[in-house]
Amino acid sequence: MLKTVILLFLSNVFMTFAWYGHLRDFKDKSLILVIGVSWLIAFFEYCLQVPANRIGSEYFTLAQLKIIQEVITLVVFVLFSLFYMKQKIHLNYLWAGLCMMGAVFFIFRETSA
Repeated sequence: MLKTVILLFLSNVFMTFAWYGHLRDFKDKSLILVIGVSWLIAFFEYCLQVPANRIGSEYFTLAQLKIIQEVITLVVFVLFSLFYMKQKIHLNYLWAGLCMMGAVFFIFRETSA
């Protein structure tokens, strides 16, 4: 299970840079170049994401895998925003985090259905 989380975390680092990294470093570059670089980065993301989901499907339900992915995405995005993009954290990050904790609770709780 830990392998799944580690692979998902690493894949999200790649994808966050593919989606948002150009906003800082490639603002003056052509859109075609930025798309090409983003696709190249995304290739490595998929090389981690696909095995993570395949491994994780042995331990988690599909819904649980998705929630794990979303929580990791937000954690990576907050760290990326803070340290790479130099954005300030606002109180809304806390509220969003609490909502995600609620989603985790509900998707992982035992149900009789």
